[in-house]
Amino acid sequence: MSRNAKINALLLLVVAALAVLPLALGLGDHKKEPFTGADAEAETAITEIEPDYEPWFSPLYEPPSGEIESALFALQAALGAGVLAYYFGLRRGRRQGAELALTQEQARRDAESTSVGTGDSPAEGA
Repeated sequence: MSRNAKINALLLLVVAALAVLPLALGLGDHKKEPFTGADAEAETAITEIEPDYEPWFSPLYEPPSGEIESALFALQAALGAGVLAYYFGLRRGRRQGAELALTQEQARRDAESTSVGTGDSPAEGA
């Protein structure tokens, strides 16, 4: 197993553990909504500390339901993942193309050097 494959397997294991451990350990069981986002947690903490708090800003767009909000968040995550995948794919393709061009250039030089040394060049046949 190559070094990159080991690193990828380890990263995959860490991501799986981050997803499964909170569920397996029962984290958040004491809460009404155990896995709410950081915004909701912050709002709860602020209202506990200062009940009369008024936010400075309001959202530009408030989705009509939680399902639509979740769908928009998933769409945003998918678009971000697509952009990252495109970027890394482009970088890998360019690197592979450069390596292929280098290999072909080296093969061409090797072929030229062997044909010059054996007297098979077109200039000698004329």
